[in-house]
Amino acid sequence: MFAKQTLSYAALPLPDRSDMSDDQMRAAADAFYDTMRKRHSVRDYTDRPVPRAVIAAALRTAGSAPSGANHQPWHFAAISDAALKRRIREAAEAEERAFYDGGGGDEWIKALEPIGTTAHKPHLTIAPWLIVVFAQRWGTFDDGTRYKNYYVPESVNIATGFLLAALHHAGLCTLTHTPNPMKFLNGALGRPDSEKPTMIIAVGHPAPEATVPRVAKIKKPLEEIASFFEG
Repeated sequence: MFAKQTLSYAALPLPDRSDMSDDQMRAAADAFYDTMRKRHSVRDYTDRPVPRAVIAAALRTAGSAPSGANHQPWHFAAISDAALKRRIREAAEAEERAFYDGGGGDEWIKALEPIGTTAHKPHLTIAPWLIVVFAQRWGTFDDGTRYKNYYVPESVNIATGFLLAALHHAGLCTLTHTPNPMKFLNGALGRPDSEKPTMIIAVGHPAPEATVPRVAKIKKPLEEIASFFEG
């Protein structure tokens, strides 16, 4: 992506501007909240296909996220191949069984009880798409030499948030899954050692019988998650 000879600063006029009144800003913020509060982590999917173009558009949104030094230290592997999804599910469930058999610790497993999760992960094969998020710890210049990426976890987390919002905005459901360890994903997807898998996201349409845990509807009020320091 980067060429050493282009690493210099050049200013451009701000290409896009939004000029809203205070009332319009409030309406836009409230409308986005109303959209996002309807997002739920869904574990029950149909096999209804989702066009690749929809996934690609959401990934372009993710790629527009801010990042340390604009290095964009992420890669998203989008998978619809049934055999590959099955391989990922088998490996992920093996890791999950070890977790639920005691590897996760009593406190962590107890904390998950209200969510109702188990080592059984059918969504990994039923959902039409899996998106594996990779964090790139370093990159290479056009001449093959290595450069360091900065604020990698922060940058990848922001991009992943963009992706989840874009998928929800497109009418899709998602479920984030973080088997640990996830190194098997590098080999399964042909990704280099410079990249660390951070998450598997199942993407698709909810099954008619889909449910969510009751506790998922309990959100902290604004006064618990935010502080205002006004002049």
